[in-house]
Amino acid sequence: MKILLFQIDLAWNAPGTNRTHIAKLIDASPESDLIVLPEMFTTGFCTSPKGIAEKAGADTLAWMQQIARDKGAALAGSVATEENGDYFNRFYFVKPDGSYTSYDKRHLFSFAGEDKEYTKGAKRIIVEYKGLRILLQICYDLRFPVFARNRSDYELIIYVANWPVPRIEAWNALLRARAIENLCYVAAVNRVGSDPYCRYNGATVLLNPFGKEICAAKSDREEVICGEIDLRTLSEFREKFPALNDADEFQIHLQ
Repeated sequence: MKILLFQIDLAWNAPGTNRTHIAKLIDASPESDLIVLPEMFTTGFCTSPKGIAEKAGADTLAWMQQIARDKGAALAGSVATEENGDYFNRFYFVKPDGSYTSYDKRHLFSFAGEDKEYTKGAKRIIVEYKGLRILLQICYDLRFPVFARNRSDYELIIYVANWPVPRIEAWNALLRARAIENLCYVAAVNRVGSDPYCRYNGATVLLNPFGKEICAAKSDREEVICGEIDLRTLSEFREKFPALNDADEFQIHLQ
């Protein structure tokens, strides 16, 4: 599977501007099977969603569906979303036929007050696409390995983020840990640029199950990178090194 990772700057609370910019980048990019955008790619990381969050199924989802159809590729990224009076940091995974799966961020970033305005997700979501099982995760989820623990139920984790410069070394280390401990590929997209509160320098990367880079974006600049993952190679590695078979059994109680 060929994956495009979009490390981009985001205009603050400007959905139309961001969609137009991303569409131009997509048009200039090579063909792929999957396109991954950052967290809250239409607005930047906004912890005050009133008047900013889109209605569920509104403009950005329709835009994603159209691009997915036009490009014959899945499109993934999160959007500040309002549904029935509640706000969600919602990850959309849109397939080329326009069908989609959504995941609401489970671990809300209390350090910045995200938990005060948004409702946390109640489900762990895995989507199947082209024979690959993909776990959907958003930014702060990265710090909670139990939630992401591989139960032999996925081959790839996608992390979309607005992860700021002061904590970027944690991002780098934890991504590699998730790949290694879960014997999986990791596709991680972080933004660059600044919002009213933080500066971001990217560190977008595609990792193999050994935690090694397949491709990586340069720091502090917009860049679209492309990498390939191979399910057969992963299956052969898991057969030779069946660590997942020795994992502890547990249950997560979501409330």
